[in-house]
Parts: sequence; C-alpha cells; structure tokens
Amino acid sequence: MSSIEINKDTYLMWYEQMLLMRKFEEKAGQLYGQQKIRGFCHLYIGQEAVLAGAMSVIKQEDSMITAYRDHAHALAKGVTPNAVMAELYGKATGCSKGKGGSMHMFDKEKHFYGGHGIVGGQVPLGAGIAFAEKYKGTEFVNIAYMGDGAVRQGALTETFNMAALWQLPVIFVCENNGYAMGTSVERTTIQTDIYKLGLPYGIPSQAVDGMDPAAVHVAMDEAVQRARRGEGPTFLEMRTYRYKGHSMSDPQKYRTKEELESYKAKDPIEITKQVIVKEGYADDKWFEEIDAKIKAIVEESVKFSEESPWPEASELYTDVYVQADYPYIRD
Repeated sequence: MSSIEINKDTYLMWYEQMLLMRKFEEKAGQLYGQQKIRGFCHLYIGQEAVLAGAMSVIKQEDSMITAYRDHAHALAKGVTPNAVMAELYGKATGCSKGKGGSMHMFDKEKHFYGGHGIVGGQVPLGAGIAFAEKYKGTEFVNIAYMGDGAVRQGALTETFNMAALWQLPVIFVCENNGYAMGTSVERTTIQTDIYKLGLPYGIPSQAVDGMDPAAVHVAMDEAVQRARRGEGPTFLEMRTYRYKGHSMSDPQKYRTKEELESYKAKDPIEITKQVIVKEGYADDKWFEEIDAKIKAIVEESVKFSEESPWPEASELYTDVYVQADYPYIRD
C-alpha cells in the first residue's frame, strides 16, 4: 500500500501531466519532419505513465537523471515547455542554452541532471548524486532512469555493487520498452526478467506495470520511502512500450503492426481517462478545457522558440570548464 493516497486530484494531475508529455512529443515529431528540429530526436510517446506515477511521489528537491529520451522527463521535473522546446530548436533560451539539443536537457534549479547520450553513462552519475545527498545528510533521493539496452553495460553492475555497499538513496528505474534501439530483449539477454539483475546485490527489485501510473506510484513510493529511511537502493523494471521508433529515423521493421496496436489498447492516457470518468472525477467539459489548455501551452512553446535568438558564437567557449579563465581555451 502507498503511504501517499491516490485520489481524485492524483488522477486529474496524472491525466494533465501525461497529456502535456504526449502533445509536446507529437508536436516535436511534426517539427522534426519540417526540419525545425535537427539532429537526433527520441520521442517518449506511450511511456508517460512511468513519469506521471513517479511525480506524485517525489519531492521537488529529489533529483532525476536519464538517458537521451529525455524531453518528457524534463517537463515532468518542472522545466518549462518553452525552455524544452527552445532547446530542441537549438535556441539560446533553451534549458541548456541551445547547446544540448534533444539529448542533453539540463536544469540545475529543477534538480534535473540530464539527458545523457552515452548508453548507461547516467547510471553511475545517478549513484554519485545520491552519494552527495547522503554525504550532506539530506533526505533527498535520486532517480536514475535507463532503457533496457543500458542494463547490459558493465557500468550497471559496478554501480549496483557500490550503491548497495554504501546504501545510497537511489532508485534505479529501467524503462523496458522491449526493444532497446531495435533488437528485442529476448534476442539480447538470457535474463529477460530484467529486475532480477538487482537481486544478486541484495537490492530490492521488482517488475512494475509501466502502463499504469497507479502501479508506478505504489512501487515508487515504497522505493522512495526506503531510500529516505537510509535503507539503500531499489531497482524497478517498468514494463512499458514506445509507440514510435527508437528515434525519428527508425523504420521499426523489428515489430508487427498487430503488436503495436495491442499496446495502444493499453494507452496510459486513455486508461487514466476511463478511471476519471468511471469515478466521476470530471466531466466532458473538464476534458475539453484541459485539452485546450495543453494545446495552447504547446503552441506557445513553438512560438517562443521561433522568436528566440540563436546562441552567440562566443557561447562555444562558455560552460566548458568550471574555471572561467581556464588557460587551454583558444579563440
């Protein structure tokens, strides 16, 4: 049972959060097709419940780190849609000053530490952030997200060992969407129950229905409370699904249309809407108002980005080293 009640307000919050993630990503996909957004672009469509269920549990001061499918994570952690969209555009008003792009969102004030392009590279960094919180004596935790492809990186096992040994306040979350870049879990690992990888290290681990924000909420709440009590890390395998390709260039030939449609029947936004309607939490007017509100927010983020300036050329030499006058930067 969760220590944080799931009620009407929770479901309404989940619906609004997930709808923002979905509509934002749909617009990002459109803009990528128009070449307004360049480089790589990895969309989160279908996986929204993994974040929504966590946001109803953690505190603002808790930190988050993830891989390169990171737009929705930034939005969930409180980075404004304007700042996220401007970063996709490469504009100076973006959350990483237009220098990070799709894969490298960052916002120190929101305790959102990326956005990392190296597969699995964020996992030890998340443990390091948790180590800092323990060292400082805070009650705050880190959530380190990764994809199913990252769990076969050696850094994962090394990090699990240290996190368990030092009882770090970190929740490792594998967003298992089944295909990593484009190869199924069944073809890449003998252990298809990914959560079991944490068990040899004495880390409490479990599989969670990542299409249901309520299931995510309950599992995350237990993990966060353990971490706050000083009882160490947890490993959660969120079984979810992405409706789009690994990136915008993915032809998706590794899965069938029938499989995709079967997961769309479990759409977390629609499932949440059904609960809201069944319980009488909101009427059609509320849904219409929220839809209009989210649409306006997304359109404003596009307008903001279109009107924002490009970074100055001098920005190439800033944020490279902590020391402002580091002697090895050359014009």
